Amino acid sequence: MMQLPESLLQIPIAHRALHDRDNGVIENSISAVRAAVRLGYGMELDLQLSADGEAIVFHDDDLDRLTESSGPVHRKTAAELNSIALRGSDDAPMTLQNIMDEIAGRVPVLLELKNQNGRDTGALERATAQVLKIYSGPVAVMSFNPRMVARLAELLPEIPRGLTTGTFEAEGLPEAIKDHLHAISDFDAVGACFVSHEAAELNATRVAELKRAGYPILTWTIRSEASEKEVRKIADNITFEGYLAAKP
Repeated sequence: MMQLPESLLQIPIAHRALHDRDNGVIENSISAVRAAVRLGYGMELDLQLSADGEAIVFHDDDLDRLTESSGPVHRKTAAELNSIALRGSDDAPMTLQNIMDEIAGRVPVLLELKNQNGRDTGALERATAQVLKIYSGPVAVMSFNPRMVARLAELLPEIPRGLTTGTFEAEGLPEAIKDHLHAISDFDAVGACFVSHEAAELNATRVAELKRAGYPILTWTIRSEASEKEVRKIADNITFEGYLAAKP
């Protein structure tokens, strides 16, 4: 059975890297990445696709919330994105290659490929694979979209992969699809070896089944020591933000 790097089970994972917006350290930015590396935390990073086929470290489909620009990420080239300021900082969206070069294997990384909303062509998976095939360091990949995880299995069979899972209540999906995803029905089919499950629903029957079968359970997003203490009764590791989780 493919296994997560042990460091992704032992070291708390900073959500969108170790960001602190009040101090100009924006989520998924190079400054947030450097902060996580400096303090020895793992990090979760989100990936979108640029117009010229590069994997970009950025969460939203659109630029409006986080930058001084607007419109879809996928309509701008990597160079154009790198010239747009993240609001409240001197940083800009960067390519996955640039970010992984910065991390250089020093801390574990969990990469979430964002659903491409009708542009599900495999381009983001291919761009991600191009970077990770030459990366040396603890890393795993995941997505809410099982089709993307299945493609990653073909492109990166040696990289641990999982499903990002939860209630799917906020996704606006048809009921049949929501129920299918909520049941984590594709776990075996995509060759997953872990889930990263929504904290509010860690007591789900399917999560318990996977845990009994020996699969790691990660959870998102934990925002206090009290919440961390509670979820660690089930979860093997946490994705956290807004405080500094205790390290082993």
